[in-house]
Amino acid sequence: MIQEAPETVLVSSHAVSCDGGEGALGHPRVYLNLGSDNRVECPYCDRLYLFDASAPKAA
Repeated sequence: MIQEAPETVLVSSHAVSCDGGEGALGHPRVYLNLGSDNRVECPYCDRLYLFDASAPKAA
């Protein structure tokens, strides 16, 4: 079985939250801080968040 690569999300903040994005099929919301390498991976769904100063601001 081929597994899809985790999603990569560009963010303009060094603090993000992740809930899996699947509604009831997601996971508990976790708050994550990007490290000195400007990246963090969600421990539940492996979604990768990368800092990009030009990324749109979250609403």
